[in-house]
Amino acid sequence: MIDYRLYVSIDPNTRFGKPCIIGTRISVYDILSWFANGMTRSDIIEDYPELSSEQIQACLAYVR
Repeated sequence: MIDYRLYVSIDPNTRFGKPCIIGTRISVYDILSWFANGMTRSDIIEDYPELSSEQIQACLAYVR
């Protein structure tokens, strides 16, 4: 199990305090929305190459 705290932070000055991938403005909810709209992990990484598979996995761990 991945420790989401290594990849996800909550900063009130970034995206109004939504949980985001550290070093980006991409929120956990953005990633969940992409999955809900049918994107795969590969699709997300292709569209957002600054993301890693581990960061995406951390988002899933966060919502668990």
